[in-house]
Amino acid sequence: MAKHKHLTLEERFTIANLLDKNYSFKGIGNELGKNCTTISKEIRKHIVFKKTGAYGRPFNACLHRSSCDVRMLCSPCSSRRKYSFCKFCKLCNSKCPDFEQEFCKRHNKPPYVCNGCEKLKSCTLEKHFYHAAEAHTEYREVLAESRSGISLSESEIKHLDTLVSPLIMRGQSLNHICANNMDSLMVSESTLYRLVDYNLFSARNIDLPRKVRYKPRKYKKNFKVDKGCRIGRTFEDFQKFMKEHPQFSVTEMDSVEGKKGGKVLLTIHFVKSELMLAFIRNSNDSQSVIDVIEKLYFELKQDVFMALMPVLLGDNGSEFSNPTALEFDCQKNRRTYVFYCDPSSPYQKGSAEKNHEFIRLFIPKGESMDAFTQKNITLMMNHINSYSRESLGNKSPYEVFSFLYGEDILKRLGCTMIPANEVTLKPSIFRKK
Repeated sequence: MAKHKHLTLEERFTIANLLDKNYSFKGIGNELGKNCTTISKEIRKHIVFKKTGAYGRPFNACLHRSSCDVRMLCSPCSSRRKYSFCKFCKLCNSKCPDFEQEFCKRHNKPPYVCNGCEKLKSCTLEKHFYHAAEAHTEYREVLAESRSGISLSESEIKHLDTLVSPLIMRGQSLNHICANNMDSLMVSESTLYRLVDYNLFSARNIDLPRKVRYKPRKYKKNFKVDKGCRIGRTFEDFQKFMKEHPQFSVTEMDSVEGKKGGKVLLTIHFVKSELMLAFIRNSNDSQSVIDVIEKLYFELKQDVFMALMPVLLGDNGSEFSNPTALEFDCQKNRRTYVFYCDPSSPYQKGSAEKNHEFIRLFIPKGESMDAFTQKNITLMMNHINSYSRESLGNKSPYEVFSFLYGEDILKRLGCTMIPANEVTLKPSIFRKK
């Protein structure tokens, strides 16, 4: 048998075709020269979930669907056709208070999927499929993510920094440092060069004895705390998730930089109300973002936080590359879902990007933020959030947020309403006593 070999696209198509013919995992393995466990793992890892009905029948996964005689759950009926029974409507499962989901027993044992099932044409339950093309695409994405970035935590990087940077400042080369401190470093010389090049150490390229003599290679720098952070959290996954959970509101998060290497803002934008919060951070790392989310989670309490920010949408910056720490609290309870926009696609969170134009009226691009405190930033955001918007029916984000969630939450967030005639969108507010 072929061991330690990745499955090819052709082999995946063979798996899909043999599943349609009701081959067992052992039979598929014999055809491909693979172990049956390999086939089992491949299928379970790449299952595609679909909520579809059968020919002439909508999706309905209710346990009581065959004997149900409920009528007119919606008043007036929201369906295009006025059905005699609600069980024939695609909205039935989401509207009925007595809904209990039925799970297909086939999904709990091999082959775990609906490929080759005889009842497929009449089944209205949730379906599980194995599709070769989608499985191969997902495999390639996971492979690419696993080979990008640096697999070190921030605490490990700080530990390496305390060991390596002082020696670099003494004029030592990284080769010399590695040769004499390998037991303490436990990473390769090339990894140290990348860490210095990514500006993750106190020492910089200019401090290396010979590095500045060479022309830098042209490649995109990519540092992520979790290299697989985008798996299952892409913008396409976000769109699918929102279709399944239309009741959830979206909160967009982004960073606003001033001078490179200085303080930076984290903005949290509530799309429905267009209210934006901003927090000053000393550096643009993932830990500072986690600290802000933890602070909000503590101040708002669990139920309010989950109601306000059930979904967080960010870009691909390294400061958002530790989604697990954002999604779960210290007791491993889920508090939100994190998703990422596509690379170089700021329009996918255009509401936050547009609101950043107000911040640039106070802090122009390239201007240092080092002199600003959180008190200054809160004052700036109070003026911005009190500014009336035509898109909100000439109401301010503060007023709309207050209407949706209440004044008490705004106070917990540190927001204050500025009278309409006193709103100032100029940096002169920082000079007022």
